[in-house]
Amino acid sequence: MIDWTRVASLKAETGDEDFEEIVLLFIEEVSEITDRLRETINLCSLEEDLHCLKGSAMNLGFAEFSDLCSVGESMSAKGKGTAVDMAEILASFDRSKQAFLAGLQTGIAA
Repeated sequence: MIDWTRVASLKAETGDEDFEEIVLLFIEEVSEITDRLRETINLCSLEEDLHCLKGSAMNLGFAEFSDLCSVGESMSAKGKGTAVDMAEILASFDRSKQAFLAGLQTGIAA
């Protein structure tokens, strides 16, 4: 679900203070998009939304969420946006966020 090696690498590259800022910014930006997608899915911007989510998730080690966004992005690019399982993608973000924050608290990414 979480690529802790990627998280540890990012933390080492940025330092503790910048890493915390990156995490806060990531959660804020991704939550903004996912909250919007929970309310309504705009098929015209779905591919772009999933691309943004995929890249952000990949950078912070949200492997499962990034993979699901990638599949959805590809489907949307092929005109199959209505077949994208947004419930699964959004549930993955919720699970991943919970696991990530719990892991940070227990020091997994130290």
